[in-house]
Amino acid sequence: MWAGLWRELRYLAMHKWDLCLVTLAPLFVIVLFSCMFAQGKPEHLPIAIIDQDQSGLSRNIEKYLANNQSLSIYTITPDVNHAERLINETKIWGYVLIPAGAEQRLVQAKDAEIALAFNQSYFSVGNSISSAMLSSTLQAMADYLGQNYLENNLPYLELPTPNVKISPLYNPSLSYEFYLEPFVIPAVLHLLLCCCVAFAVGQEFQFHHAQNWLGGQRIWTALLSKILLYVLIFSVWTWLWMFWLIEIRGWFVAGQLWMLLFAQFLFYLAYALLSATVVLATLSLAKTFGFLAVYGGSSLSFAGVTLPLNNAPVFTKFWANIIPYTPYSKLQTEQWVVGSPAQQSLTPLLILSVYCVLYGLAAYALLKRRAREVQA
Repeated sequence: MWAGLWRELRYLAMHKWDLCLVTLAPLFVIVLFSCMFAQGKPEHLPIAIIDQDQSGLSRNIEKYLANNQSLSIYTITPDVNHAERLINETKIWGYVLIPAGAEQRLVQAKDAEIALAFNQSYFSVGNSISSAMLSSTLQAMADYLGQNYLENNLPYLELPTPNVKISPLYNPSLSYEFYLEPFVIPAVLHLLLCCCVAFAVGQEFQFHHAQNWLGGQRIWTALLSKILLYVLIFSVWTWLWMFWLIEIRGWFVAGQLWMLLFAQFLFYLAYALLSATVVLATLSLAKTFGFLAVYGGSSLSFAGVTLPLNNAPVFTKFWANIIPYTPYSKLQTEQWVVGSPAQQSLTPLLILSVYCVLYGLAAYALLKRRAREVQA
């Protein structure tokens, strides 16, 4: 095993481009996405206010919208067409329409007919801006009724206005850094790992080095030592990134850290064994990379992380259940974010272990076949 590890390390030291794939490429991925999500969530998104009422209520809404850190008032106009044109030009992300007579209808316990519109073609930005506009508008209306209208008209009556407290759990700041980055980094690194393993195994046969590679070693030891080196390298990169996110950025692990680290190792090992299986089956790097692009590249989309699997087609659910990324993402959420009991995460951990065993057996069977062909 040690001989196989040293052989692969010497290969990386002699081939600079391969060395870059396990050093500079993971570093670039981590730095890129860490910088991309470092701000947490979008802020100061431009909106317009269509104020056709010109009342105390509309001025109160403007004040609350201006004080919301997620929003920035681009313009205040009475013209709906002007605001629509700004949205079409992507100069604003949404607008609040305060029609004429809104204040009068509100104090008469009628529908104020205040409307919100936002650009939902950018899903994350649309959700952020819609929730920010809605909460600010409702707070402004409640404040106006309680502090301005009722207090002035009924000075001797203490009439509290209704309040609903909304508490986001586990990510109260709604930070993209804590929501997306822990999923994006493993998703990209495992795909890069697959490419490294596929080339490391495939080049032994493509450049006719298999006789030297398998000679003098047990074939399983030869394959496992090659795979483990890349699994350890990418695991270390992941752990370094986690150190940055936890110790520097302050996103602590709510559950069991050892279970999360062990799951990451099994996660990378499963994909590495799969990559070796495919390249041993095809003996074609082009076909292998094409398969890995479809199988590994779809992980983030089909794991139920960014897009829900509820009411999804049968094929979507089937695909989600045949990729190791799905149980890993579930375990990561349970142990890193939610802090679930350890026994809750034993099921996804067991599923990852099953993937490793199945792909390992397939790789071993194919390697024995290829070894016989080489000896013949």
